[in-house]
Amino acid sequence: MDLNLRGRTALITGASKGIGIASAESLAAEGVNLILVSRTQADLDAGRARIAGRHNVNVRVYAYDLSDSRNVDALAAAHPDIDILVNNAGAIPGGDLQAIDEQRWREAWDLKVFGYINMCRRFYAAMKTRGRGVIINVLGMAGEKMDRDYIAGSTGNAGLMAFTRALGGSAGDDGLRVVGINPGAIATDRLITLMKQRAKVRFDDASRWEELMRPLPMGRAGKPREIGDMVAFLASDVSAYTTGTIITIDGGAANRAPMF
Repeated sequence: MDLNLRGRTALITGASKGIGIASAESLAAEGVNLILVSRTQADLDAGRARIAGRHNVNVRVYAYDLSDSRNVDALAAAHPDIDILVNNAGAIPGGDLQAIDEQRWREAWDLKVFGYINMCRRFYAAMKTRGRGVIINVLGMAGEKMDRDYIAGSTGNAGLMAFTRALGGSAGDDGLRVVGINPGAIATDRLITLMKQRAKVRFDDASRWEELMRPLPMGRAGKPREIGDMVAFLASDVSAYTTGTIITIDGGAANRAPMF
């Protein structure tokens, strides 16, 4: 299916690894020019080289910490005319209410929760003046399947789900769309590292980490590109009537018994 995205420009945060770089690959395959943002310059440079070597698109990179709203302002000033915004930056730490103190909670939310909100505030306004644009917020299934041992992430993701629905519900009046994606367990470097740690504890053998994936739907974690391809679809006019909603991609895990 040709998504008719060629020549458009997408800005992706958290873009150097995992779902972020997979989304960049999916969009680049459709001819979308890219602005990649993350906190690590070396990872961004590697991602730019890989994409530029495979696809005939422009790729620009910014090593910005988006917990600092001044960097959000700088991006919006430099690129007010983007067509697609993909918010993906941020990893909220695990732990229960007593384990996550106020400072860690605030720092995590400054990047993911307020980072998403600030990016939407600035880029929605710019898109509205042109009467076109799509914002895709990559959230997480903890926002719909709450976990006391991931309380900061569950609360943050649930808030961003409400934010996405509220903003997207009337975005069509401005010629825009705002949608969210809730990925389940996805085989990113972060998840694989976590599974290796758990395998070391359970089996005294980190190499057996894939055994811990067997309880997952279909016996595996999702692939980052499976999320990236949904990003590309939602960004396209093929999905022109989709706004104010959240797409869950977890193999059905939200409707199953606990897996770990």
